[in-house]
Amino acid sequence: MLKSCYHDGVVEAGCDEAGRGCLAGSVFAAAVILPSDYENAVLNDSKQLSERRRYALRKEIERDAVAWALGIVTAEEIDNINILNASILAMHRALDALKVRPGAIIVDGNRFKPYHSLPFATIVKGDGKYLSIAAASILAKTYRDDYMNELALEYPQYDWASNKGYPTQRHRDAIRAYGPSPVHRRTFQLLPAEELSLPFG
Repeated sequence: MLKSCYHDGVVEAGCDEAGRGCLAGSVFAAAVILPSDYENAVLNDSKQLSERRRYALRKEIERDAVAWALGIVTAEEIDNINILNASILAMHRALDALKVRPGAIIVDGNRFKPYHSLPFATIVKGDGKYLSIAAASILAKTYRDDYMNELALEYPQYDWASNKGYPTQRHRDAIRAYGPSPVHRRTFQLLPAEELSLPFG
């Protein structure tokens, strides 16, 4: 069972992002504040859960959380500031949207930038260690999946309903055939290096 990370009664927000490694679409982040005594034996890193379980847990998290919020950074913004900065900005935007102010922040991974004057800790694989980060990972993942499913209706050739923008063979085959869409990340390596001389529209 994952741990709470409250210390000395400080209200703590867990943060995580989804979509960092995708070739297309926005990056999503979530910030979640759970009750200090919260327990959920099923809650885990979103990557360790089935799609059905993730969506079921999303309902539980939204019901039980003291506060939760999303932050989104577009593909155009990603191209302008790079994906690391975009992922951190998405987490900052999620924190901005919280209706309850945390006293501290815990973040999945090893990179973050100060958010106002709040103390923070980066935790490698934190989404498999702490409840609030796991909750944030589930919200970020499921809401980004919803977004990519909507984009898939507009751009069905890229198979985003299945790959969610990640660099699968079918996704790259579609880029070869049709070129990139308006929501592809142009600063990412959309095709293998030897193919990058292809004339995209």
